Amino acid sequence: MGKILIIGGTGYTGANVAAEAAARGHQVASYARSAPKSPVEGVSYTQGAAEDAVRLVPGRDAVVAALSPRGDLVGRLLGLYQDIAAAADAAGARLIVIGGFSSLRPAPGEPRFAEGDVPEQFRSEAREMDAIREWLTTAAPGSLDWTLISPAGGYGAWAAGERTGSYRVGGEVALLDEQGRSEISGADFALAVVDEIERDAHPRAHISIAY
Repeated sequence: MGKILIIGGTGYTGANVAAEAAARGHQVASYARSAPKSPVEGVSYTQGAAEDAVRLVPGRDAVVAALSPRGDLVGRLLGLYQDIAAAADAAGARLIVIGGFSSLRPAPGEPRFAEGDVPEQFRSEAREMDAIREWLTTAAPGSLDWTLISPAGGYGAWAAGERTGSYRVGGEVALLDEQGRSEISGADFALAVVDEIERDAHPRAHISIAY
């Protein structure tokens, strides 16, 4: 079983990934600004500023970066992730970055959603998350073992859903179901993330998860 650090481990995605990883017997550490509302048995929790997360990277097998460019992280997340990536590279740890749906394309060859007419309230976050995608795919060190995972469009605490035990893996084109919807529950997205940690099926690739 692996040693997994989840940066942002008390947020919606991080908490679900922590629960899934701990249930499989991994040694899980969570680092976040806030304490968990519902601690997961077997997960160790540390609180602190986001920029201090890098000190916990050495000795880990995998690092899950699950922060969002909100609050005092607006305009800072790319730099923080570059520091975390450098620490993961030096430690020989896999880096799993939780990206945004807006970094996907609606169809092959078409502009990414983040490059289009994103509603103003989401525009800054979408473009900052896409800048992280661009850095990983074009400028990250060749020795860094990373995977960028984008969730479905209908993903979030407001649509938590239930665990079904199933999901589909796609590339940079958004996955839609037969009704044209893009959805994934929190538990099933976490299932996909931990599967990727264990299998290392998509090294240095941008993938998407949906039903």
